[in-house]
Amino acid sequence: MNEISRRDEVSLSGAALRGAPWKTAAVSGAAVSAASLGLGALTGGADLVWALGLGMSLFALVAAIGAVSKPNEGDRVTRQARVWSLQHPFRFALLPAGIVAVLNYPVQLVLDGDGVFGSAVDALWHGALVYLIAGILTLTMQGRARSAR
Repeated sequence: MNEISRRDEVSLSGAALRGAPWKTAAVSGAAVSAASLGLGALTGGADLVWALGLGMSLFALVAAIGAVSKPNEGDRVTRQARVWSLQHPFRFALLPAGIVAVLNYPVQLVLDGDGVFGSAVDALWHGALVYLIAGILTLTMQGRARSAR
């Protein structure tokens, strides 16, 4: 079996994410952020940074899992990329995790005030959790890759 480069893996992950349920992911992320902020305001512990991080993480998870949940839909390239993603769940999960870490870093840096290093660590933790959850959930759906061939 031919090994592919990291660049090709990112391209395949991106192609698999084409056609992801972006509206559903955005609504889910926004709703969870608002609920977290609202519950925090009611209990006296509202944390905007936590709520935004939680919303971004859920956004990426819904998009990633929604993208690979239907490997038979889309054009030929998208279908093949989704089958590859289901066969390599933790390689696929790197892209959504990286997106969360990159998007979360400026939020942590500007709103949390932890400094450059502390913000990077917090953003990486969010990305690591998305990586783990997306990888495990994609792993549980590997049977769909066999049926899509």
